[in-house]
Amino acid sequence: MKNNVSDILKVLPHKYPFLMVDKVISKTETNIITLKNVSHNEPYFSGHFPDFPIMPGVLILEGMFQSGGLLFGCANLDKGQLVYVATVDKVKFIKPALPGDQIKFDINITTNLSKYAKFSGKAYVDDVLITQATWTSVIINNTKE
Repeated sequence: MKNNVSDILKVLPHKYPFLMVDKVISKTETNIITLKNVSHNEPYFSGHFPDFPIMPGVLILEGMFQSGGLLFGCANLDKGQLVYVATVDKVKFIKPALPGDQIKFDINITTNLSKYAKFSGKAYVDDVLITQATWTSVIINNTKE
C-alpha cells in the first residue's frame, strides 16, 4: 500500500466526511503511523463546540481504529469483508485536538490471529500525547443476511 488518500480509500470502506486518515507515514507488519489533518471546516466543529471547537474524542478514536484497520486489513481482508471494532479498553483523553492540528496516530498490533487482532495506539499533536487506547478488532463478512 502506498501512502496517499486514494490508496487508503481502496482498503478502508470509509468516505468523507468520516474518513479519519489522510496519509500513511510508515507501515510494517506490526506498526503503522498515519496522519489526520484537522481542518477548521470539518462538519462537527459547528456544533462541538461553536465557541471553542475541539475534535470529538470518539473521532480521534475512530482515526486510531481506521489506522488499525489499514494495518490489519491490508494483509488479511478478502473481498466482501470488513474490519470491525469489537472491544475498546484503557482509553485516556489527555488533550484536545483543535482546528489546524495534525494528529499522528501510532498503532501497534499486539496480537494477530488472522481474523482477530488486539491493538494499542497513541495519538499525538506536535509530539505531545493526546489520546491512548487499546482495542480488539475482528474481520467479518460484509453481508446483509
